[in-house]
Amino acid sequence: MKLRSKHGAWAPRTIPQIALVMLLAAAPARAGVQVALLPATQTVSPGAEFDVTLEVTAAGSAFNGFNAVVTYDPAALTFLPTSPTSDQQGCLMTGACSAACGNTNHHFSTVADSMMISDILLCDQITLTGPGQLYKLHFRASNTPQTTNIRFRRTPNFYNAGLYVLPVTSADCTVGIGTQVGVGPGAAVVGLRVRAEPNPSQGVVWLTVEADAAGEQRLDVLDVQGRTVRQLGRGWYERGARQVRWDGRDASGVRAPAGIYLVTLSAGGHTTRTRVTLLK
Repeated sequence: MKLRSKHGAWAPRTIPQIALVMLLAAAPARAGVQVALLPATQTVSPGAEFDVTLEVTAAGSAFNGFNAVVTYDPAALTFLPTSPTSDQQGCLMTGACSAACGNTNHHFSTVADSMMISDILLCDQITLTGPGQLYKLHFRASNTPQTTNIRFRRTPNFYNAGLYVLPVTSADCTVGIGTQVGVGPGAAVVGLRVRAEPNPSQGVVWLTVEADAAGEQRLDVLDVQGRTVRQLGRGWYERGARQVRWDGRDASGVRAPAGIYLVTLSAGGHTTRTRVTLLK
């Protein structure tokens, strides 16, 4: 192969130059991994037990394993491990909502204020792209009203066949114990409920909306950044339950990307949410 110089003559390309050009031409754009502790905010009663999940929030680069260190304030929260701790693995890793074979190299340990998680698929030629749940953590709140945080001590590492997957972006979460910090997807409001089936879904999602009193209601689909993806209804409704269909499309009629969405029901000054995962 030859390369024309700036003077018009043809100069031979070296083998390393040719290899570099071919490598750059073949290299795909890498989307990386977006991971979050969810719900981003939730309010719980003093002494109550609750869950926080580690989730890939959008489809991205392929990976087959990860490790993460999650930290919390032991004066505000008590971590309650499952028995066996392998039950803490999310559906992406176990294959319940992915093509994974259910065989993993899973390690979990705790110290005073942190949990170390390592989970790697032992599935031949299988990788994951998300969205979906990687891990589940169960806590008990203290009896003292306060606001506390559950955080990644550092950005989690993701791997594919032993190589780092980059970039990785992460988001922490906030828990209000007897203190309102915003209504997260896991915070139920008495008299106001919304459920989604099937979940995860590859297309249509049926939402069951319940309210104990008649009144103005608004039902929206938001992304995890809180931006409105689709308004599914707004108006006066009688008390009781009704079903609403979401076809998985945004306000412009385009299929929403695979990822995690927050279906938000507002009525009478209260708001409740549920998470919906759209698959490819």
